[in-house]
Amino acid sequence: MSKTVLITGASRGIGRAIAITFAKAGYQLVITCQKSEDKLLSLKQELEHNFHVDILTSIGDVASHTYMEQLFSQIEKRFSGVDVLINNAGISHIGLLSDMTIEEWNRIVNTNLTSVFSSCKFAIPHMVHRKAGKIINISSIWGISGASCEVAYSACKGGVNAFTKALAKELAPSNIQVNAIACGVIDTEMNACFSEEERSALTEEIPAGRFGLPEEVAALALQLCTENDYLTGQIITLDGGWL
Repeated sequence: MSKTVLITGASRGIGRAIAITFAKAGYQLVITCQKSEDKLLSLKQELEHNFHVDILTSIGDVASHTYMEQLFSQIEKRFSGVDVLINNAGISHIGLLSDMTIEEWNRIVNTNLTSVFSSCKFAIPHMVHRKAGKIINISSIWGISGASCEVAYSACKGGVNAFTKALAKELAPSNIQVNAIACGVIDTEMNACFSEEERSALTEEIPAGRFGLPEEVAALALQLCTENDYLTGQIITLDGGWL
């Protein structure tokens, strides 16, 4: 039987690349996004045509625990559960902490961290029942080192990293592996805010001499799901040697 993967934030960037990579590998897909329904449906059609896999799409806000509960209810009816969970959805916030409102803080925390709690909570029972499963959290190097003017984002990703390590220990007896990919600068729309001059200066700081590609994150995610069940609780840095 084909395995099922849930990818949050799949309409573009890293999430889209992960969806393509897993569809190519023969996985059934559940892909979500909050607003870009046209892009998500276009991706669904593309993957169904190219790889002939079963795909469920869902539009909603991962920051909402109620939405996540409803999503997993749909998943259970369609696929029984998920074998692989990839928490990719996230938002950034750039600015001084002193200028940040409590509403902005709550929004980024709920989207980047609470959503990981919600998805894991609902995915775990099926995985425990099967004594198998993979959870991959897409994190950031800022969760390791922190970034000026991105305090809230850094705090959330640091939380995701600690969450990953703790949950891995909790689920290891059930043969469920939990790992995180701490991305450096990946060439996605999230980093489109940089000017050409800023991109050039940033590239010079990266030993590899370039931004990472979404496809490289996707390839690592698939590798974590297909090889080495002894690897768990790890924060794997993918940053071209930047940190």
